[in-house]
Amino acid sequence: MTPQILGPDGRPVSSRALDKEIATPTVSGVRRVAEERVSSGLTPARLASILRDAQMGQARAYLTLAEEMEERYLHYASVLMTRKLRIAGIPPTMEVPKGVPAKIADAVGELIEDTAFQEAAAALLDGIGKGYSVVETGWEYRDRLLRPVTFTWRDPRFFQFDALTLTQLRLAVDGVVEGEELPKARFMVHMPAPRMGLPIRRGLARPASWAYMVQSFTLQDWSAFAEVYGIPFRVGKYGPGASEVDKRKLLRAVTSIANDAAAIIPESMLIEFHEVNGARGEQVFGSLIDYTDDKVSLVTLGQTMTSKDGSSYGQAKIHDKVRIDIAQADGRQLGQTVNRDLIQWFVAMNFGPQALYPKVEWPVTEPEDIAALADAVSRLVPVGLKVSQREIRDRMGLSEPQADEELLQAATPAQGPAEPPPEPRANRLSAHPVTCGCSSCAPALLSAPAAEPDGVAETDAAFAAALEDWQDITDPLLDPLRQVLATATSFDEALALLNARGPDGARLAEALAAATSLARGIGDGKD
Repeated sequence: MTPQILGPDGRPVSSRALDKEIATPTVSGVRRVAEERVSSGLTPARLASILRDAQMGQARAYLTLAEEMEERYLHYASVLMTRKLRIAGIPPTMEVPKGVPAKIADAVGELIEDTAFQEAAAALLDGIGKGYSVVETGWEYRDRLLRPVTFTWRDPRFFQFDALTLTQLRLAVDGVVEGEELPKARFMVHMPAPRMGLPIRRGLARPASWAYMVQSFTLQDWSAFAEVYGIPFRVGKYGPGASEVDKRKLLRAVTSIANDAAAIIPESMLIEFHEVNGARGEQVFGSLIDYTDDKVSLVTLGQTMTSKDGSSYGQAKIHDKVRIDIAQADGRQLGQTVNRDLIQWFVAMNFGPQALYPKVEWPVTEPEDIAALADAVSRLVPVGLKVSQREIRDRMGLSEPQADEELLQAATPAQGPAEPPPEPRANRLSAHPVTCGCSSCAPALLSAPAAEPDGVAETDAAFAAALEDWQDITDPLLDPLRQVLATATSFDEALALLNARGPDGARLAEALAAATSLARGIGDGKD
């Protein structure tokens, strides 16, 4: 009895239908590759009709326009490619839930390291512009496993949405209005969701198409303006009684000057050249094109800094080409598609349906401030914070050193003459208890408990002792001021009284000097 191949849903899968190509192109019909151009002569009415038909399920013209826009609208092509490559350039990683057997994790890890798989994942990102992207998968038995061996990107015009919900993608087939259901395990269908709504309306080509039409008109007008701008405007004048024949001769002469730069006219006729002076074309046409390009950058990348010449390096680095939340969403949605349409089927068809499956991810991490991280670690580790070296290496982008590699180490200071051991604290500081800051007790402030090894605690104790007689220190400072304020009737009088009997700061200066000496002694003792 031949064992059955089961999918993640537990239903059997026919092995005979896993290697035969399905969505192949045809010379004619609904899956034809050649298509008439849509963008040539595009008008607002025609564009509105294309977008309206697309949201009703007839998206062939819209998908053709989206493809042509990537060829003809250079700015849109550039920012769209930037957004795609932001994810395509990230190596896929795998998260293995607890309980998944090691043989399954190893098989999936081998799969995602295949270059063909990574290129297929990048092809799925075409859905960012068009609304969806489809990759057909072909399976074969290799090394005792049923593996995906071919990944073929299929033209989105080979598919259509169901007429009822416009959310279920089906294979376009000649003679079948609704198309055919896509077989399981054969297609990866990626439908990015930057916002809610029908999948065909979520592609970036839809809002960008209006900017494309505007810039097409603007470029045409600018080209016409550039053709005549700066060329003298020719005016032919004919005298009274000129016949129609003479007028036609003059017109031909004026016209031929533009091409031949030479003409002959009767003596009675006159040609004048008027210089064209006015605003430069970029002030009108260029500003409009810059405006539309900025809006396309905003809707595609989430920012405009990295697509403009005027942005600084610091601004561009902060924006990181694609706004971080947009890139993270793209990576997360791509992972969901690949896990649903490939990884789970690969595991289930080889190892049977599982409760948990490995998850493939395209992690987009936020830019790390390496200087701030290093400064924080250098401050916190000495006070007892335990930090994983692996985590710090990962955040800094540093790999684990191999056993035979040469390691960077802190520079060893030059060895000078040996210094004598520090003098014991008992020989340098007396054991007199800390009392007040008066002149009689000032020598006592130079001492601290010899048995206390913590310099911070010694300093805190000295500080507390110095504050015990704060009122004796502040009274000589504040009493004269209180008396002056109580008796003076004007500012000048108060100033004169203060000059005659000013505050006495001798006690404060003496206490500060004693406390400073004590702190210096504690610091020297810790050397």
